Amino acid sequence: MSEQPPAELAARLAAAGQAHLLAFWAQLSAAERARLQAQLEALDVERVSAVYAKAIEGEASAAALASQRHSLAAPPSDATFSAAAAPSEAAELRQIGLDAIQQGHVGVLLLAGGQGTRLGSSAPKGCYDIGLPSHKSLFQLQAERIRRLEVLAGGAARVPWYIMTSGPTRAPTQRFFEEHAYFGLRAEDVVFFEQGTLPCLTMDGKVMLASPSEIATAPDGNGGIYTALRAPLSRGASDSVISSLQSRGVRYLHAFGVDNCLVRVGDPTFLGLCIRRGVQAGVKTVVKTQASESVGVVAQRDGKWGVIEYSEIPAALAEARDADGQLTLRAANIVNHFYTTGFLAEAVPAFEREMAFHIARKKIPTVDAAGKAYKPDTPNGMKLELFIFDVFPFVEALAVHEVPREQEFSPLKNAPHTGADDPQTSRRDLLREQRRWLEEAGARVTEGAEVEVSPLVSYAGEGLEKLKGREFNESTVVDSL
Repeated sequence: MSEQPPAELAARLAAAGQAHLLAFWAQLSAAERARLQAQLEALDVERVSAVYAKAIEGEASAAALASQRHSLAAPPSDATFSAAAAPSEAAELRQIGLDAIQQGHVGVLLLAGGQGTRLGSSAPKGCYDIGLPSHKSLFQLQAERIRRLEVLAGGAARVPWYIMTSGPTRAPTQRFFEEHAYFGLRAEDVVFFEQGTLPCLTMDGKVMLASPSEIATAPDGNGGIYTALRAPLSRGASDSVISSLQSRGVRYLHAFGVDNCLVRVGDPTFLGLCIRRGVQAGVKTVVKTQASESVGVVAQRDGKWGVIEYSEIPAALAEARDADGQLTLRAANIVNHFYTTGFLAEAVPAFEREMAFHIARKKIPTVDAAGKAYKPDTPNGMKLELFIFDVFPFVEALAVHEVPREQEFSPLKNAPHTGADDPQTSRRDLLREQRRWLEEAGARVTEGAEVEVSPLVSYAGEGLEKLKGREFNESTVVDSL
């Protein structure tokens, strides 16, 4: 390989103000040069410059907005639906959703890029066992809910499962599925793809080096999903998630995170709500009951949809309550969304460049002027990320589905025995919800007995009539009726 970097590459970097990325070329081995050249040729420096400029502009606009009075309002009542408040309509919506599934119009998308680092595991978070009697992983619980959903929908229903991984989690996630025979799903119905990355930048927008032969990169946030949906599924491939959805005839997509053991994968009621209302996007929420709970809320800011972070809400408004005593801004975001394929394929690309990435100033390991590695003591650079809800301001009509927290949301965020959002609370909440199912079916669970209901037996409490009158005196797993 030449002692000089490729002229075309050097010119492109210089034009973008990033010529420093080749500063150590002469010192690199042939293998290091090849690696750096491949990384630089894949780098869209023009996009990086545009993302940086928009992020700086967005940060300035947000600061200006914070100092001004602007309207924050709860979702309008005609945009919000609660199944608990309208059970008969919920049943109709559920059937609409099941019909769409039976017709092959539904896919599900899992955000699974995270590792279980806080849980004391280097494996993908979806591999984690929260300690259920069955010791099923989060991945297995979701896979079996898909299988049950296909049975409930009837016919030859197949629900493709798109799993967004990250660089560190893709290979171990695919291996985990292979080792477990895809938990009974068809391998061709499980599609893995990868969340994108962006270079880390200096405070003035220069791409940082992790070493003389490698760019420093970081994941582009869960909002990177929108670009990732159009990217090749793997290096050298021509198909993408979008092309897969279109070729399969999938019209609707349900997206959610990996860390919620209670998630109703492909929830037919939620799907039915969004389909009946003809919206491009929908969101599930739970009721925020404490003003101090540090959670973003779905709301309208100056008439546009969005998720307003806890820190952005004035204290008086955060504590404001309606006549019935509930918080006015109470639609807590749980990262659980509906989209039409048309919206993802056509509308998002049209406005994507208008979305401002969020800036996180961090201490980023890099190299000094001599190429020596160093770790800074203070923030020296920026990581840029989008949030999955950053599309909401561009959506005209959004369906908001309010669901009971105890039935549908128990996030796994913290280390074991932390006392909140940890493996023990996830386990407790799932077993408590399934105990409710059993008791509503007429079974009796004695105090101290822990009874787990396999997702293959019941998706959300249905189909348990045969257990009426049965008494569970000891812990067990109901995996057949």
